[in-house]
Amino acid sequence: MLEDQRQAHRAPTQGPRGDFQIVPRQGLPIVAVVLAGMIVAIATNSAWALDFYHVVGGGLWTALDLFLGLVLGPIMGTMSIPSRIEFTTRLMPKMVLIMPTLVTMTLGSGFQLARHLGNLAAASPNHDWLVASYAIVGVMATIALGLLEPANIAVLFELRKPVPNGARIERLMKVFIYTAGITGLMQIATLVIMTHLAAG
Repeated sequence: MLEDQRQAHRAPTQGPRGDFQIVPRQGLPIVAVVLAGMIVAIATNSAWALDFYHVVGGGLWTALDLFLGLVLGPIMGTMSIPSRIEFTTRLMPKMVLIMPTLVTMTLGSGFQLARHLGNLAAASPNHDWLVASYAIVGVMATIALGLLEPANIAVLFELRKPVPNGARIERLMKVFIYTAGITGLMQIATLVIMTHLAAG
């Protein structure tokens, strides 16, 4: 019985016949508005707008990573393959837009905010904390854009095939979920640093 289940798990899985968009076009205007707003915030050097983009972007990035890695991952592991495929084709296209947008919001506004507050200066008492934050965030951004997004897109392309490779999809999904959890945990370190900076 156990061997039969393993073979079924490895077998190619009937896909959703490509009836989904890898990049949901209806979300592109929203992304454009968000990024345009961030550019305006940076260009005008508005402290409130920069704070808004940095706090909202960082908060959503942290919450999403923790939710994907620590909550959603274990749940998906217990779902049947057809249910997992159905869920994946609804979630992953949205992540193609959400993750790069949140990363861009957080990093772009954060760097400008540091310039605005003078924390980039070597003489600033917050400089060392800021360097530590940049190191951590740099690793997280590399993971998010170098592992999460490629794994996400590869899953979607695989699911569009007439007969997707179930084993490959499972491996890619594990990469996506595990790296999301790792970056979520790393985000906790950035929260410690950011609250320290905010406290002065």
